[in-house]
Amino acid sequence: MDELEPLQKQLGYFFKDEKLLIEALTHKSYKQPYNNERLEFLGDAVLDLIIGEYLFKRYATSDEGILSKVRASIVNEEGFTKLAMHLDLGSFIFMSNAEINNKGRQKPSLLSDAFEAVMGAIYLEGGLQVTTTIVLKIFNEVYADTDLTTLSKDFKTTLQEITQARFGVTPEYKLVSSSGPDHLKTFDIALFIDGKEYAMASGKSKKGAQQEAALKTIELLEKEHS
Repeated sequence: MDELEPLQKQLGYFFKDEKLLIEALTHKSYKQPYNNERLEFLGDAVLDLIIGEYLFKRYATSDEGILSKVRASIVNEEGFTKLAMHLDLGSFIFMSNAEINNKGRQKPSLLSDAFEAVMGAIYLEGGLQVTTTIVLKIFNEVYADTDLTTLSKDFKTTLQEITQARFGVTPEYKLVSSSGPDHLKTFDIALFIDGKEYAMASGKSKKGAQQEAALKTIELLEKEHS
């Protein structure tokens, strides 16, 4: 399809079987015998591996905890939406008129899912090495001037963006208890989204406990989403 040629140029990859790309770009609202949900599932796993290996090699001296935090700040709906917007992916998604009128082309969930699905399709046809090259090219263009380790430092902001996009609400942090002498207190914080408790975390400060609870929730939401 000529209409998909600009996207393939952007990707630097032209599909031999263009039906794969069409499937990757088809939202379930489009009412076809196929949609992009299966390819999204595959793409999510492939992207997790590619980004994980990239961080492992780039931050050779960082421990597992830091690597996990940086990955969690990238491998999520917000992170993939940024990559999708870089490709103007929303313009190419096949969706119903109702979804278009509901600003579907700008919805983070649809953009993120489509990005995962397209990468899943490239993986199926081109293999892991080709997909890795394409993902890292886009990734480095989007994050060219960013120290990735700084992305891991404010999980509260990341979580708020995710929950606003997905649930239309912001997280609520509640102090459950504190213990210990004044100079060595430990704070226990519970995190709620729309009244439901998602995580509990402890820290030497309220802010620290809130950040830890936010990270736990990001990881939980990503597991639920995938």
